[in-house]
Amino acid sequence: MPNLEHSAYPAAALLQLESLVPCRESQVSTLLSIFGERQQFSFPSIFIYGHTSSGKTYVMQNLLSTLQLPHVFVNCVEYFTSRLLLEEILIQLQSCSSEPEQTSHVRCDTFNDFVRLFKQAVVSQELQDQTLYIVLDRAEQLREMEANILPAFLRLQELTDRNVTVVLLSEIVWELFRPNTGCFEPFTLYFPDYSIGHLQKILSQNHPPEYSADFYAAYINILLGVFYMVCRDLKELQHLAVLNFSKYCEPVVRGEANERDTRKLWKNIEPHLKKAMQTVYLREISSSQWERLQRDDGEPGQLKGLSAHTHVELPYYSKFLLIAAYLASYNPVRTDKRFFLKHHGKIRKTNFMKKHEKTSNHLLGPKPFPLDRLLAILYSIVDNRVAPTANIFSQITSLVTLQLLSMVGHNDQLDGPRYKCTVSLDFIRAIARTVNFDIIKYLYDFL
Repeated sequence: MPNLEHSAYPAAALLQLESLVPCRESQVSTLLSIFGERQQFSFPSIFIYGHTSSGKTYVMQNLLSTLQLPHVFVNCVEYFTSRLLLEEILIQLQSCSSEPEQTSHVRCDTFNDFVRLFKQAVVSQELQDQTLYIVLDRAEQLREMEANILPAFLRLQELTDRNVTVVLLSEIVWELFRPNTGCFEPFTLYFPDYSIGHLQKILSQNHPPEYSADFYAAYINILLGVFYMVCRDLKELQHLAVLNFSKYCEPVVRGEANERDTRKLWKNIEPHLKKAMQTVYLREISSSQWERLQRDDGEPGQLKGLSAHTHVELPYYSKFLLIAAYLASYNPVRTDKRFFLKHHGKIRKTNFMKKHEKTSNHLLGPKPFPLDRLLAILYSIVDNRVAPTANIFSQITSLVTLQLLSMVGHNDQLDGPRYKCTVSLDFIRAIARTVNFDIIKYLYDFL
């Protein structure tokens, strides 16, 4: 018996939709009940949130296209200003009309212009008789736009007096959206993470036709047993499943085992899955290079030039900022005079080595440092002096966003922010080579 039922939509379309969105029947059923029939006014705005790869965008795209509901789908990261966003909505709205000659670029600078042009576009008989859905993916970007954009979208049905529903898709909760002045509250719907059973069911659907479904399901079970604790991202797991399946099949292809010899298949794939654990989320090597590595039975590090560390592109001063941060994290504070002051005199390492400093700093891990120490080291290692402009501070923020630096504590600390450098020695040596800086000479552990 089908899980999705609604009198306003054909049973065949609902059955097809159910097959396209496995493990999301509950959320789709809720959305169908909110949408109602085609000609009925739906809820003015719907806010759908959940972690990445929880199926928000995929479900909405399949729901609207399978049921052939008129809709506009816009990614707010791609159209990152209010003008670009509003104009893209109008362009897609014109393509929904049966008159293709009306499709043209219309300049829209303000939301007042958008409301006027929106009313004109919806005059089409087809769009007046049924609900139009405007889906804004990655809606958290709306918070970076003008203050009136988000509240206006939430009340678009009221402002235009048209049958329109705005759907916001986001990875963050509604409480981080709500303006201080208040606004119309949308209907909120949560998409939970896929459970291990859901992931097993979804991933098992993509089995190759030359192998049985049970054989591929057993492989997916092994894959999830290894990766589920460190990776819940469906897209990443799909990538890993495709990447490593050929290695799992090797004993069967060579005739050394059959599809039911789970123990032999596990022994063959186990070391290769451990290698793949090193590259979860990092994409250090391409799929073709990974397959070549598996055939050669080598280690990931043996493929020269494949490390993501050597391919990181950073601005010139960001590289020196990262180098300075690494030196501040792994050098004791009292060694700054030795490394970065020109006339420091002769200081022997043993003179100021305490008992607790005999252990390598690289084994102890990075230590936090204040912003003023970072800038002081930066000025010392850069040939020409760098003014502490907003550009430098924005680059520090970018390094934190890229997770190359991490902020310790809170922004409101009275003594200023403190940071840690989170990159490895191999990473920073690769970065230093691009600016001809010998970082080993400035590290206390290598004196």
